[in-house]
Amino acid sequence: MSTQTTSSATPAVATDGPAPGRTLTLAAVLLAVFVVPMSISGTAVALPDIGTSTHADLAPLQWVVNAFNVAFACFTLVWGSIADVIGRVKAFAAGVALYALGSLASAVATNVVWLDAARALTGIGGAAIFSCGAAIISTVFDGPARAKAFAMFGTIAGIGVAIGPSLAGALVQGLGWRWVFAVHAVALALVLLAVPAVSRAMPSDGGSGGRIDVPGSALFVVAMVLLTTAIVQGSQWGWGSAGVLGLFVGAVVVLVVFVAVENRSAHPMLDLSVLRNRRFVGLCLVPVAASFGFVTMLTYLPSYLTAVTGRDTGAAGLLMLLLTAPVLILPMLAAKLVGRGVSALTLIYLSLVCLVVGDLALTLLSPSVTVLALAAPMLVTGAGMGLSAGLVDGQALEMVDPAKAGMAAGFLNTLRLGSEAVAVAVYGSALATVLGTRVTDGIGAHEGATQAAQVTAKAAGGDLAGAAELSGATDRKGFTDFLANAYDSAFHSVLWGLAAVGVVLLVVIAALLRGGQKTEPQTTA
Repeated sequence: MSTQTTSSATPAVATDGPAPGRTLTLAAVLLAVFVVPMSISGTAVALPDIGTSTHADLAPLQWVVNAFNVAFACFTLVWGSIADVIGRVKAFAAGVALYALGSLASAVATNVVWLDAARALTGIGGAAIFSCGAAIISTVFDGPARAKAFAMFGTIAGIGVAIGPSLAGALVQGLGWRWVFAVHAVALALVLLAVPAVSRAMPSDGGSGGRIDVPGSALFVVAMVLLTTAIVQGSQWGWGSAGVLGLFVGAVVVLVVFVAVENRSAHPMLDLSVLRNRRFVGLCLVPVAASFGFVTMLTYLPSYLTAVTGRDTGAAGLLMLLLTAPVLILPMLAAKLVGRGVSALTLIYLSLVCLVVGDLALTLLSPSVTVLALAAPMLVTGAGMGLSAGLVDGQALEMVDPAKAGMAAGFLNTLRLGSEAVAVAVYGSALATVLGTRVTDGIGAHEGATQAAQVTAKAAGGDLAGAAELSGATDRKGFTDFLANAYDSAFHSVLWGLAAVGVVLLVVIAALLRGGQKTEPQTTA
């Protein structure tokens, strides 16, 4: 049995009468949960200004997002083991402190490498907030109160995703990009003040003294870092270069060693037997489709809106509500539809179709696109994320033995966040590769324009004016217009690729869900 923390296996505190600190506990957890997705979606809006301020090229700029996502994905399982050893409240508090410290470091970063490292620290803290925060709610609340608390948990996370771009856009435009991170540090400082009340609400949370799977955790982190670095650097070093191929080979080797170690471990971070259930694996791939179809747009569409359509950061952030609003509204609607007899799998399939159709519809975007023309593609893409967000976790956990529910949930969330990091990295590298071809083909037509590789890296980060200045072209305005058209063309090419990935995943998921056992055999005590 793993030492992974699980809400389903955590004994609930009786709640027949008013429990001390319950309201403050819920408020503290929800505030922390609100900050994490708001940071994920909001940081994307700040990327162009961060790139301009730090003079960062695309690859290090991508890691402002990737460092957070990779760290979050790598440590989701790890924090469950840590919580079992030191207690859920202490682990939660440690995660909040790391997130606040990382946010403060991000706000005062003087270069992009510093910022990337700080974002990795916040990702580690974010993993603790989500995994330990859910366990705290499950322990403090029971019955209808627990159901209501978890409903609020999901709703607050959706609100964070939905308003993150708009709030970040307003902060960037009004105060500067550093305040996007400073606000998070202030919010989590308030959460730390509430930790004593959380401890009083969980007087028996002293930790069980279980062991942490250090070898497995370390191997998994190394494999994820190698894989994502290879994808990010593919467009910079060349996909066939020794460095990139070496990173891919290294990732595969480390994953093989990880599997061997987990199979022999008495306390594995991940019990690989859960992967024998094809239906469970199929449902776990649904968030992967959302990562490629939705999260990539959440991250990079703001750059398109500012670089190609000429909108300012605030307007781009406001427009992103068209993409994120369905994520706030549709999970609750989907739950109501299932309660009225609509098949959950039907809604999941519909969500996958929306992701493909939405990405294809986004190919209609152009430098002169209107808000009305933007609305339908962005809403459909957002619906692809929102329809499944409230259903996949519950459906997936029904496929496995309840004794393995915590570990299965950890695997699902690891795959979700890991695929987001990979999808964002793939998108950025693909965009830079295609854009590089466009720039190389057209740069000779502009007098004085040189340094195609450096110009491409700067333009791919959304800083077209900086790229035009770097090029040395005589006609800066004309060259900036050329870069906008090249970016637009590359954006459309990558969208076709994302749609193709969505179709492939839809076919694979459908095949897995049609086969295999519905649930795992129950373990006997």
